[in-house]
Amino acid sequence: MIDSFAPVQRTVFFVHDRVNFYFSHYLANIEASKKNVELKRNIEDLNGQLFKYEEVVKENKRLKQLLAFAEDLKVERVMAQVVSRDSSSDFRVIRINKGFSDGIRLQSPVVTNKGLVGYIFRLTDHFADVITILDQNNRVDGLVERTRSHGIIEGDLGDVCLMKYVSRTEPVILNDKIITSGLGNVYPKGILIGHISKIEREGYGITQKIEITPGVDFGRLEEVIVLTSSYSDEKKKEWRALDDQDESGQKDLL
Repeated sequence: MIDSFAPVQRTVFFVHDRVNFYFSHYLANIEASKKNVELKRNIEDLNGQLFKYEEVVKENKRLKQLLAFAEDLKVERVMAQVVSRDSSSDFRVIRINKGFSDGIRLQSPVVTNKGLVGYIFRLTDHFADVITILDQNNRVDGLVERTRSHGIIEGDLGDVCLMKYVSRTEPVILNDKIITSGLGNVYPKGILIGHISKIEREGYGITQKIEITPGVDFGRLEEVIVLTSSYSDEKKKEWRALDDQDESGQKDLL
C-alpha cells in the first residue's frame, strides 16, 4: 500500500505546494501593487505640496523685494497681482486684482522694483487695467540719466520701446539708463524705464532713433505696485503753490 499510495501522495503534495505557492505570491503581488499605487499617489501629493511651497517661497521673495522698493517711495501704494494679459498685438495691457475699492484711481502709476510698468487707464471696484509702456498708445516723458537728455518713450513692436525726439547732437551711448523725468503729472521722477540697446543716427534729419529695452520683464511679470493718488495730490499742491506765487508777484507789480 505504501508503494501504491506514495506516488499519489507525492503528486497531491506537489500540487498542494504549488497551489499554495501560487496563491500566496499572487495575493502578495496584489497587495504590493496596491501599496505601490498608494505610495505613488502619496509621492505625487507630496510633490504637489513641495511645488506649492516652492512657489510660495518664490512669491515671498518677490514680495519682499517689492516691499523693500516700496519703502523708498514717499507715496501711498497698493500691491497687486497680475491676473490676465491682453492677447492682442495692438494693445499691451495687463489686468490686476485691485481696483477702486482698494484706493486705486485712474492714471495711477504702476511700477515694480525693476522699473516702470505703465498706468491705470480702466478701473472697476475690484480690478484695474494697466496700459504698459510697451503699448504704442502710451507715451512717457523720459530722461537719459547720464546726459539729462529728454525724449518721449513709446511702445514699439516686440518687447522694446522707442525714445523719440532726441537731438542728433546728444552724446547718448549704449546701455545709458533711461528714467522718468517727472513731467506730465503722471509718473514720479526717477523711476527706471530701461536701458538703451540700439542707436541709429541717420545722415540726415535732426533726431536719432533710440531703442530701449525695458527694465521690467513683462513676460514674467506677476506682482506690481500701484502708486495711488497721493503723488498727483502732491503735484497739485506744488502747482497751486506756484500759482499762488505768480499771483502774489503780479499783485506786487501792480
